[in-house]
Amino acid sequence: MDSFSPAPPNAWRIVAQGDRTLLVIFGVHIDMAVGQRCIAAAMALRAARIKGISDIVPTFNAVAVHYQPGALGTHTRFEHLAAEIDKLLSNTLIDHPQAVASRQVEVPVCYGGEYGPDLSDVATHCRLSETEVIHLHSATPVYVFMLGFAPGAPYMGMHDQKLAIPRRSTPRTAVPAGSIAMANCQSIIYPNQLPGGWHLIGASPVKLFDPRHEPPTLLVPGDTVRFVPISDAEFKAVQKDQG
Repeated sequence: MDSFSPAPPNAWRIVAQGDRTLLVIFGVHIDMAVGQRCIAAAMALRAARIKGISDIVPTFNAVAVHYQPGALGTHTRFEHLAAEIDKLLSNTLIDHPQAVASRQVEVPVCYGGEYGPDLSDVATHCRLSETEVIHLHSATPVYVFMLGFAPGAPYMGMHDQKLAIPRRSTPRTAVPAGSIAMANCQSIIYPNQLPGGWHLIGASPVKLFDPRHEPPTLLVPGDTVRFVPISDAEFKAVQKDQG
């Protein structure tokens, strides 16, 4: 695989992912600082509007840059684009570091019961009461590292280590839209009915993805989310308002 070593040692590395994508890799672990660095890099790349780049996708620890080789002009080689990206990031992330602005979005959640059939199992595994699980899950805002798996589906973390639980041994073939699930100290919200292997602890009545809106997703990478516990009656009321 082609790779490009940046001038600042160990800041990031750029590798080819096929002939139309490159990855800017900032780390190997899921970490808030690394996640924020990915968001800052993606923002800088979007603002630069480099010719030939068709999409920029931040993830937990890397940024995928999709490009059209034929649109890069005379410099169609991976090394040319990697060098241009490295120069840009050196100027924006090192010479002029700045914090990434973050929205805080409140997401209402009805925990347990029909909305969260795995809440009891999560509590048992974590040696907590269901009330303690709900408190830990909703007390501290979590960071939206990335959207993936389905349009508008946010991967959020990191929760208190007391909520550490692996994925389910047997995934479900159909998880209802709006379900909020946990695994590996992270949460995800399913934007529509999908298969899934995380533990369902609640559900939200808000819509995460609507292609008629701009932007079409409720959440974007870099947001923070505060889960707000609500009752079943409140869930139904919000759901009715959402149409």
